[in-house]
Amino acid sequence: MSKIIAVTSGKGGTGKSTVCAGLGYTLAKQGHRTLIIELDFGLRCLDIMFGMENSIKYDLGDVLNGKKETLDAIAQVPMASNLNLLCAPKTLTPVTAEQIVEICTSIKKYFEYIIIDTGAGINSHVFDIVEQSNLIIIVSTPDPVCIRDASLMSDEFYNRGNKSQRLVINKVSKRVIGNELVSNLDEIIDKVGVQLIGVIPDDFKMTVATGKGNPIPSDSSALRAFDAISKRLGGEFVPLTVKIS
Repeated sequence: MSKIIAVTSGKGGTGKSTVCAGLGYTLAKQGHRTLIIELDFGLRCLDIMFGMENSIKYDLGDVLNGKKETLDAIAQVPMASNLNLLCAPKTLTPVTAEQIVEICTSIKKYFEYIIIDTGAGINSHVFDIVEQSNLIIIVSTPDPVCIRDASLMSDEFYNRGNKSQRLVINKVSKRVIGNELVSNLDEIIDKVGVQLIGVIPDDFKMTVATGKGNPIPSDSSALRAFDAISKRLGGEFVPLTVKIS
């Protein structure tokens, strides 16, 4: 049985798509058949992150319009043989939560993990899609606005009965932790009210790799963090050690 993971955030700019890319990449490298479905309609970016900008023939829009079957629109990511991508369309395309659920249901037997990169923001469209997932990962940065939005989103999920939530704190550095904005990571966890599954350091090597569509370097601190989170998703006990530079 595949595990559907919805990655979402209350605000744009948290690095939600980077988190999807990092998790998908490390899960695939660990041997898991993984698919990322990108729902940022009109604002897709994962094709660039994986160095596939000029090789995507079909996208989710072609599936929704009935031009292609889902499996035919999925592209294999060259840098990780177990990783596959269904890109968002470049233009705004009407979609319903039922359509996304139907797509996931029709292909889940082919993948161990399906990661849904939702659009950012608090709206019913996101909630309706995320409700169908096995796990919700809420992404926040150590920024008071992002923290508050993550808390509001998590509260709404709980109100709707979605209790399987985990928190990823992204773009963490010594510049932002321990200053006047955020005193420590525990403060973020307490304000959001969701169990922490991982902390991603602000890593320039990761930024360069995803910006150029290159594999993430093995000495990337962000890659090590994603690898640990992916193992936790699979049920392994991996200590949560946080090294902030």
